[in-house]
Amino acid sequence: MTDGLTLDEQLCFPLYAASRAMTAVYRPKLERLGLTYPQYLVMLALWEHDERTVGELGKALELDSGTLSPLLKRLEATGYLERRRAADDERRVHIALTERGRAVRAQACSIPAEMAEIAGLSAEEVTALRALLRKLTTTLAEK
Repeated sequence: MTDGLTLDEQLCFPLYAASRAMTAVYRPKLERLGLTYPQYLVMLALWEHDERTVGELGKALELDSGTLSPLLKRLEATGYLERRRAADDERRVHIALTERGRAVRAQACSIPAEMAEIAGLSAEEVTALRALLRKLTTTLAEK
């Protein structure tokens, strides 16, 4: 009888290992765009909905401003986005893609299909896995 304290019996370990493996496969694809994986997530959020506040972006990415701010600063230095304070409230910072940031989207378009092929999962499996992971995330966030 086992006490449940083996790697094979954990949910956290395969999630952790899969996340590390996924990020490692993304790395060379993103390097050609001059992006790290966290920066790519920021760009995805902005390609989906440009001109957000830092707060809105943080909510979309589930990141606090302390984590998000250095990412935004580096993306601004690469010329992919610009940050500007709201005229009516200097505490609010607006984030907007630059032309260069919008242009790099075309270079990133092939990445999702490449990753799906590398993962070896069918479209249905990807959809099901994504739904399960969202459910898990939502449930854990409520605790």
